[in-house]
Amino acid sequence: MDAIPSEGGVERSLLSWLDGVGWETHGQDGGRGATVLDEAHERDSHEVIYWDLLAEQVVALNEGVTEATVEQFVSSLRRDLDAENLMDGNRAFYQVLTKGKTFNVTRDDGATDTIYVDLLDYENPENNRFHAVNQFSVSRETTIRPDVTLFVNGIPLVTMELKSLAQDNDWHDAVRDLKAYEESVPRLFVPGLFNIAADTMALRYGAVGAPTEFYEPWNDAPAVYEDDNAMRQAVRALCNPEAILDLLKHFVFYERRAGGDAKIVPRYMQYYAVNRILDRVREGEHRRGLIWHTQGSGKSFTMLYAAENLLSRPAVARNPQVFVIVDTDKLNSQMRDQLANLSLEQWTEAESIDHLQQLIEEGRSQLVLTTIQKFEDVDPDVQGNDEVIVMSDEAHRFMEGGLGSRLENALDGAYHFGFTGTPVQEGERYAPDESEQAKRNTMREFCPEGEDYLHRYSVKQGIDDGLILPVYFTLRHEMAWEIDEAGLDEEFEQTFRGMTTDEKRDFIRETVTATTLAEIEPRVETAVAEIDAHYDDHVAPNGWKGMVVTPSRRSAAMYGERLVERRGDEEVEVLYTATNDDPDIIQQFHTDAEERDSIVKAFKDEANPKLLVVHNMLLTGFDAPILKTMYLDRNLKNHNLMQAIARTNRPAAGKENGEIVDFQGVFENIDEALDYDAETKQYAARNKDDLFDDLVEQVERVLDIFDGISQADTQEATSEAIERVSTHPERREFKQNFRRLQNLYEAVAPDGRLVSEGIEDDYKWLSRIHVAFKRTTAGEDDPEREMREKTREIIDDHVDISEIKRDFPTYKLGEEYLDDVEGLENPGVKASQIAHATREHLHPRENQNPRYKRLSERVTDIVERWQGGEMSDPEAVAALKSVEEKVLNVDREADDEEMEAAEFAIYTHLTEETPDAIESDEQAEQVAAEIVSQFRDRVDRHYPGWETNHQTIAEVERILLGVLVKERDLGHLIRDEEGFVDDVRNYLIQNDG
Repeated sequence: MDAIPSEGGVERSLLSWLDGVGWETHGQDGGRGATVLDEAHERDSHEVIYWDLLAEQVVALNEGVTEATVEQFVSSLRRDLDAENLMDGNRAFYQVLTKGKTFNVTRDDGATDTIYVDLLDYENPENNRFHAVNQFSVSRETTIRPDVTLFVNGIPLVTMELKSLAQDNDWHDAVRDLKAYEESVPRLFVPGLFNIAADTMALRYGAVGAPTEFYEPWNDAPAVYEDDNAMRQAVRALCNPEAILDLLKHFVFYERRAGGDAKIVPRYMQYYAVNRILDRVREGEHRRGLIWHTQGSGKSFTMLYAAENLLSRPAVARNPQVFVIVDTDKLNSQMRDQLANLSLEQWTEAESIDHLQQLIEEGRSQLVLTTIQKFEDVDPDVQGNDEVIVMSDEAHRFMEGGLGSRLENALDGAYHFGFTGTPVQEGERYAPDESEQAKRNTMREFCPEGEDYLHRYSVKQGIDDGLILPVYFTLRHEMAWEIDEAGLDEEFEQTFRGMTTDEKRDFIRETVTATTLAEIEPRVETAVAEIDAHYDDHVAPNGWKGMVVTPSRRSAAMYGERLVERRGDEEVEVLYTATNDDPDIIQQFHTDAEERDSIVKAFKDEANPKLLVVHNMLLTGFDAPILKTMYLDRNLKNHNLMQAIARTNRPAAGKENGEIVDFQGVFENIDEALDYDAETKQYAARNKDDLFDDLVEQVERVLDIFDGISQADTQEATSEAIERVSTHPERREFKQNFRRLQNLYEAVAPDGRLVSEGIEDDYKWLSRIHVAFKRTTAGEDDPEREMREKTREIIDDHVDISEIKRDFPTYKLGEEYLDDVEGLENPGVKASQIAHATREHLHPRENQNPRYKRLSERVTDIVERWQGGEMSDPEAVAALKSVEEKVLNVDREADDEEMEAAEFAIYTHLTEETPDAIESDEQAEQVAAEIVSQFRDRVDRHYPGWETNHQTIAEVERILLGVLVKERDLGHLIRDEEGFVDDVRNYLIQNDG
């Protein structure tokens, strides 16, 4: 097996790739690369920008700024980093980065001019300085040291945290660290564009401030950066200097949200699709193009990024008018709300046909949002702008009802780009027969001859990237149901008179429409019973929700009545439109638009309703990750079916897949249902038996890790299994594969085959091992509580938790536990427990005392050597116990010396880190006491944020200058010892004086 690189190895590889695309890199030799820039530009470690370097670049890039005035400019710029809220600060600094900063300069005649000063040169990238360094350390309230940081003109734009699978870490752990960095030292991220989290095998990026679920892959690249090594391709394609500047200047939105603003950067398919659109407009050869991106990939944002770029890039279009066109009032409202919450400035909404015509005649360069229906009576040939670019959402509906012709008449000669996830492909593309040509075909409408699309992002790509989930179907159309003749109306019964039951059934199948069938009471009763049971068994246990799709309002009402009887009116809502002319059965579920909006909003949350019954609603443009299962009793085909499938494929934590329970037999013949290419058919929806097969394969994959170990519920077997997964690669494989296994089990259970094929017994045993594993390796007292519902039920019924707690006690740091751990016979389990407990104890204390930092590094070294096979289990236990003794001695020794924590930390630093710089231990003790005393007297610690306030930082430096230089003649500590001032400040702040 090939050796997996360490974290340092990942770091060096990444720096070498950056070096190859134009970054000046430091740290490829394994050293701390940031030191090179720190020394060259005399950076204090509490600063996040290389101010000297930036000053040089500001003078070089701006004629109005000189060496004599640049310091004044830099001083004003420093204040822009001060922000109580990271996102507010990031948004404000983004304006400075992209628009420049105002600065008053004095002319020779004494008058004052206000100029805009640029920090970066976007037009001529070669005029900028690009640095990539490792181990850039920032010390404020605490000290952080991200693995790699990218600077442009000394400004940190990209922060990277790297992990090694060899050290039991992956990109999820890296994201967790980045989130912690943003919280503890937000100042570093105020100028930031995005962050990168990577491990040996995968890379994810996310905007500054983004939640973990919005860290996504970058899985495409221009030809020049294509590479068989996916991570190298991603780094080179995403992080080359030109892409960084392009993303920063043209692809950032800020969105106002209820919980606070969010920064949005594009997904890779959005970025490349927009650039295809820009290229087409710039080149001017063709005036059409189709963007075929699967549902859930963010087509709306792709359109808005395209609009923003078209309006802001004169080199592409001088002064264009851009139309974003939707085909329903609902989509118009959604897009309007989106625009109102975004930082995109040049836009308006066409409020009526007359207003639309006025906007077209004026031709102002802006984004115009409108529905296509408003073009109905717009006069042709009245355009006030000869550079019109149209982008039509849901382009597969563009041709319906002659809508496209009316738009073309109004905007003759415009560029027109269609966006769809489900193109209509009826008829042959270039069929010679006129009747075939008349059939709808999205490609024919939007693509030049010989081109099927301008850019495509497929269902398979969406699943591979984790943007959408696979969807599985279960056929339920062949019901065994009895015909209730008494329940049929007289005419229907007369038709069937004289037929046997089998003949009646055959007649219904051959002649009765799907709508008629869906309104027959016995069938509805049978379907509702099936839905009710399926929901309770498969959907409700993990908090997911369901939707019943019906072919008529009457059938929807019938489903609604019976589901309400079974589940109560709080859990079930029925959505369709009704009028006063409708019969009572339909009118009973009437809701107005405001009520429907309220129901839909509640459905998207965890509260009631749990089931929606719909007719002609919510099958397009409805995103609710909590929706797991669609009960389909409507005969949908092609793009309509693809739209319905996509309602269930939105990702959510713990959701393995979406599901369609098919009461119509739509999926009985997938080739008839979906007239798309083979890949789309394969990945749009799969038979649920495939999901069971996936579960069986996953169980075998996890069991293979424990080959040769008895599957007995005994202490001996469990202990042997825990030892097997204490080191790599088994440790990593078990963690990752059990997570997937749990998701699959939750998706499949209950299923009789789980018992008949022995899967449930295997899963019980593996769940027992997982509980014990989490107790020993993560120190969790009750890991079973974090498992999902069906797994927790298995554990409750079949796993003796009290026995596991007795056999595998949760180990915590402390003298009493040093004795308890001796009771554990397995040295691999001992090592896991001590390593975790010691790390947990040391992690929050690393900046409190230099010994803690050294001991933390020692633990990391021991664990890496043990996990890498360089150290045996007993050797690791002995080494870790030795470290633990030293950890416990830190507090004991402080008590023995009768020193407070901050005093003892400074004393320890002086005597152990810089012993040659002081005369004696007594002098170190006196210096430490004096520094802490003055800190306590002179630094105001009674307001939020005092730890990172400039006044605190400056006052601590003045205290050190006074004590060390004026009083003790120890100025060489400040001059000669790198980081001494930062370390002492950390000790004071972390120990709170």
